[in-house]
Amino acid sequence: MKESIPPILRPERVEPVGLADFARRFGLELTTSDPVFITGISMNTNDLRAGDLFVAMPGVKTHGAAFIQKAVDAGAVAVVTDLAGKAAIYEQIPSFKLPILVLEAPRTHLGNLAAFVYGNVAGNLPKLFATTGTNGKTSTTYLLEGLLRQIGEVTGLTSTAERHLAGEIIVSRLTTPESTEMQALIARMRERFVTSVAIEVSAQALSQLRVDGIHFDVVGFTNLSHDHFDDYPDFETYLAAKAALFTPERASVGVVSLDSRFGNDFVAASKIPVVTISSNPAVKADWNVSVTEQTASHTAFTLQGPNGEFVASSVPLIGVHMAANGGLAIVMAILAGFDWRLIAQRISGGIDAYLPGRTELVSGATGPSVYVDFGHSPDAFLHTLTSLREVTKGRLFMVFGADGDRDASKRPEMARIAAQNSDVLVITDHHPRFENPVTIRQVLVESALSAVPELELYEVSPPEQAIIKAVSLAKPGDAILWAGPGHQDYRDIQGKRTPYSARDLARQALRESGWN
Repeated sequence: MKESIPPILRPERVEPVGLADFARRFGLELTTSDPVFITGISMNTNDLRAGDLFVAMPGVKTHGAAFIQKAVDAGAVAVVTDLAGKAAIYEQIPSFKLPILVLEAPRTHLGNLAAFVYGNVAGNLPKLFATTGTNGKTSTTYLLEGLLRQIGEVTGLTSTAERHLAGEIIVSRLTTPESTEMQALIARMRERFVTSVAIEVSAQALSQLRVDGIHFDVVGFTNLSHDHFDDYPDFETYLAAKAALFTPERASVGVVSLDSRFGNDFVAASKIPVVTISSNPAVKADWNVSVTEQTASHTAFTLQGPNGEFVASSVPLIGVHMAANGGLAIVMAILAGFDWRLIAQRISGGIDAYLPGRTELVSGATGPSVYVDFGHSPDAFLHTLTSLREVTKGRLFMVFGADGDRDASKRPEMARIAAQNSDVLVITDHHPRFENPVTIRQVLVESALSAVPELELYEVSPPEQAIIKAVSLAKPGDAILWAGPGHQDYRDIQGKRTPYSARDLARQALRESGWN
């Protein structure tokens, strides 16, 4: 089966940009007087289109200039590269005819280059929101888009799971696209008359400059916990990577949640004005979230502000942490200039949002409740299991595995949290990638039993059989959390995306056990 890669989204119509104007804007030397016009920009020849400016950048293994012939064949009309790239191009093609503009460290300029090509300039943009944090950034992004839509905005969204353009939904490639793709996406949204855009921004996206060239109206921070220590050696480095979003070059104002132990550190690290929010009554913050009801279908809450603002609403999700995400989204909208009274009125019946793979109930009215979730960190496990315990009358089951070739240091803590907060644990595989899944499971099993020696634990591989095992043991009133896969429709095995849906597998297991 051929791997399905979601398409790059570009505007349908682009005003051609003169290469001479482009060169003047960025102070680059143009060696041709021939009229050349560019209608797009790409740093990947697989996505390059006729009329594009090809940006050939140095990479980890090779230089983009090595693909110059492919770029020419695809229709590139000009090249931006560094001196090393220019030399490499002429070494391959001595009679190379396309204009070459020399720009050192081209990746550090890529976002601004793309913004200019696609016309994403100040005064010509929708309101732009960004949320970062270890957990909760996807949920906050969806909840923010939902409430913005409810107050009359035409919305766009880009997240781990999806891209939204004025009601159109497209599967995502990355949590945050490359800067050329992001700028093209924003231009496509402008073309569709989008007025507000909610964007999920990962630490890796900031470190890899994928949101360069964008200035956000409001940014939000959810929390910081153990994750991605394969990319960042410690919490301080990880926090600094996320705090790069809270700088004058990237944003005007921010909202910081104090619900994790790094909240105050993040406030101190911010270089822009921020307000604070917390769902912990013992924490002093500018805005406070109080949960008023928790059910299997929603969490109701109130939000109180420093100047008498009061909003009562709910989120279609389970848990105090999800109410906190809803509160964060509301405050972000208020800081963008939307009247809190209008927001309170429009979302009084709840924030209308569907979050794919976030504590998503996939079972029916009979039998055990089965939830699939994208959480894959110790903190995410703790919040989700604690929330499910509140609404589960019977036993709480958990099915999970750990990513291969990713931060292995979090695996023992994931297993400990899972063991201490569930009644029955089924350990299985997730994305093994190029790592031996047996080795991954062994660490998880040993860590879980070390934490709770008497735990009812099963090791079942593959995950298709693991969910069948969990369902076979569960009874009405019980709940099963399948953590990890969430919305994803594949497993990464030996570098190949194998089709796979936790939702479909869970429903099939329920049907085979006689539940509707």
